[in-house]
Amino acid sequence: MIQVSTDKKKLDVPFIQNFLKDIYWAAGRTIEEVQKTIDSSICFGIYLDEQQIGFARVITDYVVFAYVMDVFITEEHRGKGYSSILVSTMMEEPILRNIKIWRLATKDAHFLYEKFGFKALAYPERMMEKIV
Repeated sequence: MIQVSTDKKKLDVPFIQNFLKDIYWAAGRTIEEVQKTIDSSICFGIYLDEQQIGFARVITDYVVFAYVMDVFITEEHRGKGYSSILVSTMMEEPILRNIKIWRLATKDAHFLYEKFGFKALAYPERMMEKIV
């Protein structure tokens, strides 16, 4: 049985860190850094028969803006619709339902997020970033 939960106590932080430490967007992230990001975000764990198989988190001000980060499903569980379940649950979360602007960055999962209304930036020339 698949279940998505926002209960941070259920999260398997070593599991999350072990996945993130080798992925392009979070390479080298320590377990302490992962814990800090969890503490500062709304988190979604996805579980198959009580075993965590994926994760996502959202940073937000709860009114205007939300940024989706660290979305993943373990490789052995991909292709079964679990990422769609995870993102759908995240987008339907009651405390996030009225957010006006959602953003995320992806190198290779546009097909997933487009199902939920995400598209290329309308005004990319207005966006700026600082990478340290």
